[in-house]
Amino acid sequence: MAVERRKFLKGAALGGIAATAAGASSFPKPAIAQGNIEWRMVTTWPKNFPGLGVSAERIATKITEMSGGRLTIRVYAAGEMVPAFESIDAVISGTADMLHGAAYYWQNKSRALNFFTGVPFGMTATEISAWMRYLGGQEVWDEVYGQFGVKGFLSGQTGVQAGGWFRNEVNTVADLNGLKFRTPGLGGDVWKALGITVVNLPGGEIFPALQSGALDAAEFVGPYNDLALGFFQVAKNYYWPSFNEPGLATECVVNKAIYEELPTDLQKIVEYACQADYEQTMAEFNARNPAALKTLVEEHGVTVRRFSDEIIIAAGNAAGQVLAEVRDSGDELTKKVVDSFITARNTLMEYNKLSEQGYMQARELDYDYL
Repeated sequence: MAVERRKFLKGAALGGIAATAAGASSFPKPAIAQGNIEWRMVTTWPKNFPGLGVSAERIATKITEMSGGRLTIRVYAAGEMVPAFESIDAVISGTADMLHGAAYYWQNKSRALNFFTGVPFGMTATEISAWMRYLGGQEVWDEVYGQFGVKGFLSGQTGVQAGGWFRNEVNTVADLNGLKFRTPGLGGDVWKALGITVVNLPGGEIFPALQSGALDAAEFVGPYNDLALGFFQVAKNYYWPSFNEPGLATECVVNKAIYEELPTDLQKIVEYACQADYEQTMAEFNARNPAALKTLVEEHGVTVRRFSDEIIIAAGNAAGQVLAEVRDSGDELTKKVVDSFITARNTLMEYNKLSEQGYMQARELDYDYL
C-alpha cells in the first residue's frame, strides 16, 4: 500500500507541475463533432484513488456508455488540469465543465455548502439521501449553487467515517489543546472550538504533512482510503466514531449553462449516472472497509480507540454552537438551508430510533445464531 500511496502522490505532483507549465488555456474546449460532445471533469482526488477517484472515473464511463458515446467525459485528477481546491472555480468559469469533489471544500463561497457533504452530529448516508430526494434538500442546494451558475448532484457516499489518526492517545479535551489536525468543513470548526489548530489539505498532501510533523493528527475517510494513503506509517492510534462526518456525500457539479444546452435525455443521463454511483460508492466502502481495517490492525500494528464520552459530549455542544452561528450569520439562504437540514434530521432521527437504531441494538443482544 505504501507503493500505491507513492503512486498517487507522484501522479498528483506531476499533474500540478504540468498544469502550472501549460496553463488552463492549453486544454481544448469541449469537442462537438458529428453530434458528439466531450466534457472535461476535474476532481479533487489523486489519480486512480480507491473509492473516490474511481467513482469519478466510473461516472464518466456510465455517462459515456448510457449516451452511446454522444456525451463523453474526460477525467483530470487533482493537479492535472487545476489544483484540487480550484476545481469549483474552473467549473464556474467554464475552464472545466464538471467536477467530482465534496461541497464543503467550497465553504469560502457559502457556508451553506457544508450541509451537502457532512455535518457534525448530522445525518447518516440514508438520511442525507432522503433529505436530498424527498424532503427539499436538492431544491435548496440548487438555490445555493444557482448563485454561481452551477448545479450539483450527489455522486457518492462514504458512510460513517473514521474519527482520525493521532500520534498519541487523546483521552480528555485538554489532550487536544494545540494539536495540528487535518479536517475540513464544519467538523473543523468543531475541533477548533475544542482547542485544536485545524488545517485543510487535499488527500494527496496529508501524508507528507504528517510525516514532516506539520500535522499531529489527520482524518480523511476510513480504512479503505486511509490504508492506501499510508497514514499508519506515522500514527498508530485510529479513533472512532467520526461524529464530525457521520455520512459524507460527494458531488458532481456541472456548469449550468453548458448542462442546459444538452438535450433532455443527456441531462437525465448525467443525473442518473450520479445517482447510481451514490449507492455504488456507498456499497463499495461498506464492502472494503472491514478487510482494510483488519489489515491495519493485524499487519500494521494500528490500535483502534473510541473517543471518550468527555470528548464526544464537548464536541456535540460545540457543534450546536457552530450550527447556530452559521444559521444566524445574516444570510437568509444559508438560514433556509440550515432549517431544512435540521427539520429533516430531527424527523428522520426520530423514526430511526425505532428502525435502524432499534434493530442494531436488538442485533447486539446475546442469542444463538449461525
